[in-house]
Amino acid sequence: MVLPVPGKAIARIAAAALALGCLAAAAPASASAAPRPNVVVIETDDQTANTLWAMPIVQRELAGRGVTFENSFVSYSLCCPSRATFLTGQYAHNHGVFDNVLPFGSFYKLDSTNTLPVWLQAAGYRTMHVGKYLNRYGTRDPLQVPPGWSDWHALVDPTTYSYFGFTTNDDGRLTHYPPTPANYSTDVLARKATDLITEASRGPRPFFLWTAFLAPHFSLSPFHERDDPPGFHTPTPAPQDRNRFAWAPLPRPPSFDEADLSDKPTEIQAYPRLSDSIQSAIRENYQQELETLQAVDRAVGRIVDTLQRTGQLGRTLIIFTSDNGYFHGEHRIPREKIVPYEPAIRVPLIVSGPGIPQGVRRPQLVSNQDLAPTILAATGARPGRVEDGISLYPLMRHGQLEPGRDLLIEGLYHVPFVTFAAIRTNRWFYAEYSDGQRELYDLLADPDELVNRDLQPAYAAIEADLARRLANLRTCSGASCLVHPRLHAALRFRPGHSPAGPACVASTVHIRLRGPDRSDVAQVEVYAGGRLVASSDGGRAIAIPRARLPFGSVRIRPLAYLSDDRAYTVPTQVRTCRAPPSPGLAR
Repeated sequence: MVLPVPGKAIARIAAAALALGCLAAAAPASASAAPRPNVVVIETDDQTANTLWAMPIVQRELAGRGVTFENSFVSYSLCCPSRATFLTGQYAHNHGVFDNVLPFGSFYKLDSTNTLPVWLQAAGYRTMHVGKYLNRYGTRDPLQVPPGWSDWHALVDPTTYSYFGFTTNDDGRLTHYPPTPANYSTDVLARKATDLITEASRGPRPFFLWTAFLAPHFSLSPFHERDDPPGFHTPTPAPQDRNRFAWAPLPRPPSFDEADLSDKPTEIQAYPRLSDSIQSAIRENYQQELETLQAVDRAVGRIVDTLQRTGQLGRTLIIFTSDNGYFHGEHRIPREKIVPYEPAIRVPLIVSGPGIPQGVRRPQLVSNQDLAPTILAATGARPGRVEDGISLYPLMRHGQLEPGRDLLIEGLYHVPFVTFAAIRTNRWFYAEYSDGQRELYDLLADPDELVNRDLQPAYAAIEADLARRLANLRTCSGASCLVHPRLHAALRFRPGHSPAGPACVASTVHIRLRGPDRSDVAQVEVYAGGRLVASSDGGRAIAIPRARLPFGSVRIRPLAYLSDDRAYTVPTQVRTCRAPPSPGLAR
């Protein structure tokens, strides 16, 4: 709205902050014009983010053609709860799966009538699953096919964790694969996936394919394999990959075999120092994880080649990720995942497909509850649940777009039975345990989480603030999981005349952030046309000369950094004039 002011003509525009609910529903800009995309999700099991270097095909075909998220996390670092989050877009406290087994978890705890494949099928998609599903699937009825799946080729427990000698449910028919070199789990699943793509590409419907490999999870075959070190079950590489990474050194970050655990929770303090034999076993396990990932890497190549051959690659959204990370001796933990430290909660995430930038990396914090909303945004399907995540499309397209939310990490220890909840921000990690213990880490100064700052007076204020924010996340649902700084942008400029209709910007644009959290703003960077055009300290007004703005409709993105470590983008939009207006046209 243009408001004249005595002495000069000034435009005042108050732009509302970008609601995260809009992010949750944001779809590709061309969704209405182009056919709905296929969706292929490729998921590994227990893969850490720092192993992607050993997967050249994934790097070339997916990362090189898409977006790699450098700070991707899971909200619950355990197989079944994590996969339930993928299928629902919800935190565990909302979908109700807290463990791999009953009474708190397993396939039987999730309401399978209200999940992503059900929603996609209702939207006209052919829905296909290959590989691991949710833990304990098949233990009651191995012939069961969950609702929502048009094609079903799932590993059946208790053989799911066998790289050789496993059983699949193929659309209600059991198939047993004897332990021969040709029947390596990853290779069999890859063949099923590519066959389904070939078949589905001939049909009229777009398709959704979730291919979930066992690798690099350790094998749980009924026998101790010959390559397992004493006391360890390790993954089983394909025959051609055995010992391929026998040369690879085990990563030893500062937290490896941590010398002093006195400031850690008692459950962590109980871990002894790592003996030479345990360190050797951890190294061998790590090497075999890399070796099992080679077959996954080749499988990704086959899937991409099949999409290319069938003419589907250009219209297919591909997501590559893992259900959780894993420990390799950090904090003395030789092998584990349901502990809320970085090795367990940080996972790889690569997204490629139509409308997605190629070969770029994004720094924003994202989590696995964002995957379902992203797929829904791409496909136009409607969720049957309240989503706790956001669509990643805006973040993929704009590296300066910060949603301003915090991430929740949930979990439990079995022995002793201790639950925990934690908050992860750009800088801080704060955890509360049900037995009263707490942890606080400054990840900027201490990325390896060595020094617990809990109860240190200098950190009392930030700890209290994080505790308050965590209290909201513990029971959040939908919009309350997406709470962001309360800011909006107010613009002030001299308007000119635009033949297209609305008044256009003819002079310097003055931007000021307003709202209840304005006093917490420490720094502002303003982006327009994908480049930094201005910045300032604090919440002072920022002046952007007209010459620094491109012509036409311009999305201006003030990125506010707050003193409490939150970052939030407050977008607004203006139209710039092609040339300076004549004085008689100003109004």
